[in-house]
Amino acid sequence: MTKLIIKGGKRLEGKIRVAGSKNAVLPLICASLLISGRTILKNVPQISDVEVMLEILKLMGAEIERDDSMVIIDTKNVNYVDLVNPLISKLRASILFLGPILFKFKKIKMSLPGGDIIGARPITTHLEALKTLGAEIEIKNGIIEGEFKKLKSTEVILKEVSVTASEVALMASALVADKPIQLKLLALEPHVQSLEKFIQKLGYRVKGIGTHFVKIEKSKNLKKEVVFEVPNDYIEAATFLALGAATKSKIIIENVPLTDLDSVFLTAKEMNVNFVIKGNSLIIKPAKLRGTKIQIGYFPKFPTDAQPPFGVLATQAEGVTLIHDWMYENRFSYLNELNLMGASTELLDPHRAIIIGPTPLQGKEVKSLDIRAGISLVIAGLVAQGETIIHEAEKIDRGYEKIEERLKNLGADITRILD
Repeated sequence: MTKLIIKGGKRLEGKIRVAGSKNAVLPLICASLLISGRTILKNVPQISDVEVMLEILKLMGAEIERDDSMVIIDTKNVNYVDLVNPLISKLRASILFLGPILFKFKKIKMSLPGGDIIGARPITTHLEALKTLGAEIEIKNGIIEGEFKKLKSTEVILKEVSVTASEVALMASALVADKPIQLKLLALEPHVQSLEKFIQKLGYRVKGIGTHFVKIEKSKNLKKEVVFEVPNDYIEAATFLALGAATKSKIIIENVPLTDLDSVFLTAKEMNVNFVIKGNSLIIKPAKLRGTKIQIGYFPKFPTDAQPPFGVLATQAEGVTLIHDWMYENRFSYLNELNLMGASTELLDPHRAIIIGPTPLQGKEVKSLDIRAGISLVIAGLVAQGETIIHEAEKIDRGYEKIEERLKNLGADITRILD
């Protein structure tokens, strides 16, 4: 384990670039199984979740080459293997292998996924979608076992608008789409749309990209090689926006996916964040912040992954901020750590919290409970006077590329050491 030591209370200045999207690249890695050939992904973030997903592919015989932000995946020699393996339990996104492996090899045996403990994250919707297509699946003693013999339905309706269930269903449907498969009530998040565009680029006929209703059909001209650029991470852009505003710094955020951030920009304006859009960059300057109401929702509403950084921002805003995050009942766990640092927060119920500001924060020893909680504590440490020690900092590395190196370039006093 590692920890970050931050000496905060200073304003930052400079430029920071948004990296490729964590939530987009992980399903794209799995989708390389949809063809037998080479997938070349550009703008791949250098994060630990990517490394784990690539290691899982290697278990199956995939050949992987990596050169900084480019990853080449060759699946021509991929074979079926049981994935009852500790790698699967390292992250939630391993569930994305369920669809392509089961429908490519007609069987699967894999461990249940792991990942952040942010609340109940059942895979019922994933399993029901695959069962609709004809799969037989059951879970025994933490192991998913399934087989697929023949297509039963060309229409899949998701029980809930789940991002990962949408991605699993899209990849599974592509593999059996000799007839058009109609998927209904899919999620709209940018990373789901990215997967849809990738499947289309592989040579599949895909209609309805970016809507709740998508139709997929195979063509006779599936490619043996495809090049695809991972979109920039809108969650990381929102994180850096909150960081700049909370520390009252003047920073420039580059490579911002502006069209994915409408709800974030609206909330930032309500909080009186001083930002200007110039080209595909955001210029953040100090301002007197004010509290607001933050309502989390499915895209294009305010994203749950950006909620913890904005929770820290609320500690520096005048008045009361009410946050309603109905998605995950443990998403507010970071508030206990903020309270240790001097924040004034109250958990009303598992899905609602109020934050009263502005409050001065003091450096303390805190714990990174998950990816987004961890990065929120980094922001809090940069705001706080004195020294903040964040334990289990490796959790932050799952979603943020070389975070201390990039923050040092803004003038942050941040160091990583073994815990």
